Amino acid sequence: MNKKISLLEASIVLSLIILSISIGVIGLKLSPNITILFAISVSIFYVLIKRMPMEIINKGIVSGLKPGIIPIFIFLLVGALIAVWIQAGIIPTLMVVGFKIISVKWFVPSVFVVCAIVGSAVGSAFTVMSTIGIAFFGIGATIGLNPALVVGAIVSGSVFGDKMSPLSESTNLASAIAGADLFKHIKHMMWSTVPAFVISLILFAFLGMSNANADLSGIDTVIAVLEKNFSISFWSIIPIVLMLACAWKKIPAIITILLNVIVGIIMILIQSPTVGIAKIATMVEKGFVSETGNQEIDLLLSRGGIDSMMPTVSLIILTLSLGGILMEIGLITTVIEALVKKLNSTWQLIVITLFSSIGVNIFIGEQFLSVILPGNAFKGAYKEKNLDPVVLGRTLEDGGTVINYLIPWGIAGSFVASTFGVPTLTYLPFVFFSLLSPVFSIVSAVTGIGVTYIEETN
Repeated sequence: MNKKISLLEASIVLSLIILSISIGVIGLKLSPNITILFAISVSIFYVLIKRMPMEIINKGIVSGLKPGIIPIFIFLLVGALIAVWIQAGIIPTLMVVGFKIISVKWFVPSVFVVCAIVGSAVGSAFTVMSTIGIAFFGIGATIGLNPALVVGAIVSGSVFGDKMSPLSESTNLASAIAGADLFKHIKHMMWSTVPAFVISLILFAFLGMSNANADLSGIDTVIAVLEKNFSISFWSIIPIVLMLACAWKKIPAIITILLNVIVGIIMILIQSPTVGIAKIATMVEKGFVSETGNQEIDLLLSRGGIDSMMPTVSLIILTLSLGGILMEIGLITTVIEALVKKLNSTWQLIVITLFSSIGVNIFIGEQFLSVILPGNAFKGAYKEKNLDPVVLGRTLEDGGTVINYLIPWGIAGSFVASTFGVPTLTYLPFVFFSLLSPVFSIVSAVTGIGVTYIEETN
């Protein structure tokens, strides 16, 4: 049995944990792995002080890891997919096409819009970022744009698309937890997503124009190198079409990615019959190694592989373990339950729900739990105030789904950093959509604009 924990006690311990993580990651520039491990040590020390049974640690780790098992497996497959898509010429083909049709002046806003459109079609931000996102990142690096700005545009567009897609797991989860109709939920999210999208587009256009005079002299050279060393052809569109078709048929992500890996391997064997299975297997595990002789291209395209995702996997394991321990001890639930009891007005309820989702992201690092925990905790309060369930659903998305990409030790944040090689805190200032969504959610709560009640829909 867990011993009774006061709100003050829970607040002090959680504050100590987040303070230690912040100082470690931001102040001392330590690896998130080390800071999370220290936070776990603090949690275990607290258990010892409270004389709680030590089994609570093991139970917390196991329960914490459960939500991350599927994402971890997907990340490993994505690592393999990236390596295969580069070897098969799919990503190089996207880069060549992008060089020829996208204006440098409007490159950054174009990336944002295209990722948003594809994300809406696919319903998975991770899929968009690990496929066309890699190609866009390569183009941006070639023309000398700020890598953090390009990643910010890729992530912002991908997250918007994921959030507004009826195929998205996170969107379906948020609507289900809130008890709202899926399409009504998506429509209601526009109160915060549309302003955030428009302002993000303006910011990306402004910042992109400052790079309008980027050096383009090396583009022809890069295209020539890509065409010489990779198979650049119309057939490279096949896996992309397959990915979109799988999304529309609602085929699970694991099957979709695995199928695309297999198709990519078949394309490699057709294009290069001399490449043996052993070499392909090594590439899938270790990643693709570019040997074009062009240092910039080799650095850019030497990536992917299962091994490349292992640092992300280790961080996910530690983060979810910490979150599970904190939940099992009762620290997080103590704070949330106390908040629920002290809410008086509608705008306070919405704002507290928003910050609770953000808080779960910070302490647990898992975007689904940042929707599930506050959603279940505050659902009754929304019913008491006769608020339409879509209000809760939108708030959970604005504080939960989009914020995980900004947390260095979060599943999404660590995935982005691993995929593009840009630290989370470096690209964070440019993920305008994720930064602005909570802002407009607060504006809606305070002004009452977009806050609907059940009576109004009858």
